Amino acid sequence: MRPVSVVWLKRDLRLHDHAALAAAAAEGPVLPLYVVEPSLWQAPDADAQHWRWVRASLEELAAGLAARGAPLLVRRGEVVDVLADLHRRVGIRALHSHQETGLEITFARDRAVGALCRAERIPWTEHLQFGAFRRLGDRDGWSRRWEALMTEPEHDVPERLDGVVLDGLVGEPLPALPVAGLEDLHPAASERRWDQAPGERAGLARLDSFLAERGAAYHREMSSPLTAADACSRLSAALAWGNVSMRRIVARTRAAQRDLKEHSSHTAAGLPYARGALVSFSSRLHWHCHFMQKLEYEPALEFHCFNRAVDDVRPRPGPAGHLEAWCTGTTGLPFVDACMRQLQTTGWINFRMRAMLVATAAYHLWLDWREFRDFLARQFVDYEPGIHVSQIQMQSGVTGINTLRIYNPVKQGHDQDPEGEYIRRWVPELAGLDGRAIHEPWTAGPIELAALGIELGRNYPERIVDHVEAAREARRKLGTALSTPEARKESERVMREHGSRKGGDRRRNGKGSGSATRKKKAAA
Repeated sequence: MRPVSVVWLKRDLRLHDHAALAAAAAEGPVLPLYVVEPSLWQAPDADAQHWRWVRASLEELAAGLAARGAPLLVRRGEVVDVLADLHRRVGIRALHSHQETGLEITFARDRAVGALCRAERIPWTEHLQFGAFRRLGDRDGWSRRWEALMTEPEHDVPERLDGVVLDGLVGEPLPALPVAGLEDLHPAASERRWDQAPGERAGLARLDSFLAERGAAYHREMSSPLTAADACSRLSAALAWGNVSMRRIVARTRAAQRDLKEHSSHTAAGLPYARGALVSFSSRLHWHCHFMQKLEYEPALEFHCFNRAVDDVRPRPGPAGHLEAWCTGTTGLPFVDACMRQLQTTGWINFRMRAMLVATAAYHLWLDWREFRDFLARQFVDYEPGIHVSQIQMQSGVTGINTLRIYNPVKQGHDQDPEGEYIRRWVPELAGLDGRAIHEPWTAGPIELAALGIELGRNYPERIVDHVEAAREARRKLGTALSTPEARKESERVMREHGSRKGGDRRRNGKGSGSATRKKKAAA
């Protein structure tokens, strides 16, 4: 048999702009491979809805690959064992994949694959699909590298691939739910009602509709849960699972910006498409990789705070009952509960509401981010580990370089849902209330509540904390912890190693020193 180049598919489930497939195809016979890895799917951050999305994406991808002449091989097991078996059977000339920024479990898996490839003298190329650069010793220069990557031409996959059919090796069918051997996939989550379809075609269609019409007022409508579902791009899940390439999104967005500049009369859905919408969206594409780079640079952030001096500022476990109330949408703070219930039902909420949920958990309920990190990861259909770890710490106030964002959950409700429409949808127990009372039911009189059949503490909980007093106390505690000499020194280190270089790259007190964990991973 001719030597085969294997393309190991992970979170890159598409045919367009696929560097790994394109490179392998240039070498000759190509074997696309997806491995259902029990260790990853049984991890505490994995969820049944994630597998539902991946499975649907793989079905579409398998059909596209077969049409091009390269059938997709699906195997179940740990990837090192699968690759070793393939190498024994057919001989692997080269291995191609996309680089992944994940948690320690995927870093360790990749180190094991690297060891196998070195032992068997199999060249392994990890191609970039996001602007998170391995072995980046200094944050200065990151923006230039990101720009260079995003302006590269797309990596086109040939219309005809030289695929292989392996005698005596039959690919397993894609498992449905429940998955035998993957019992810890939290099967109840498979019932989530997505309002977006998985796969490459659906992702590209959402990109088209966003740039053609839906995003016309993105910068004005992305914050409210009443308007965000339509006004936001809804590309986050497609990016997380690799259905659409970042480079394609950046290129299309910039083309739309040029079109608006040249044709000021351009309209979307009959309304002027505001330049500010595309400027705001474009900046968030940059932020996506900015936050992923943090975990890529310092993988141990999975386990400790950015600012290690405040690693134990919150107790673990936190106050009794707080975590359960937050997870179940029963905090007694109506807007918070509504956001959590929407997230658990649909797998998605907009960014501002995500930030408010985390801030409420971290400040008002005084929960350590490591207590709810995995729970929250399982709720998001668009879970991206690099972004998740960085954002959840930032919103918890433990970076030492970001302003403490203590969202007032009641004010957010008044601002983003002034008529209580959103709360009525997701917290129907309070549907009869209006005005101030639907946002703050504890301010309503007992007679008014009784007339509507509402009894706080029985069919809707009393608020778990006084949100104003809890925020004041959290600010005091964190402010004190972050003002110590040790914490200030740590903040300087965090800024050197992870801080945004606004206005262009520049040196900040010399080069970042890196970390032992990051160096260990780079050596792999």
